[in-house]
Amino acid sequence: MPYNSNSDLPERVKNVLPGHAQDIYREAFNNAWEQYANPEERRGNESREEVAHKVAWSAVQNKYTKKGDKWVSRDEAA
Repeated sequence: MPYNSNSDLPERVKNVLPGHAQDIYREAFNNAWEQYANPEERRGNESREEVAHKVAWSAVQNKYTKKGDKWVSRDEAA
């Protein structure tokens, strides 16, 4: 279920994140999707998809922060 383009991302991602953050999300999701294919690589009983979404949001949060109801680059927020 990797995402080929940002237009394939879930609405809850597309509707809130700026383009560059969507790129980060998509790339992190796709990498995690491959990395955690084996259930033994995951903690607890989370599905491959759940883990990949968590990794993707974490990757976005490394570069972006929520300011009010918008996500902005941490560089801009400083």
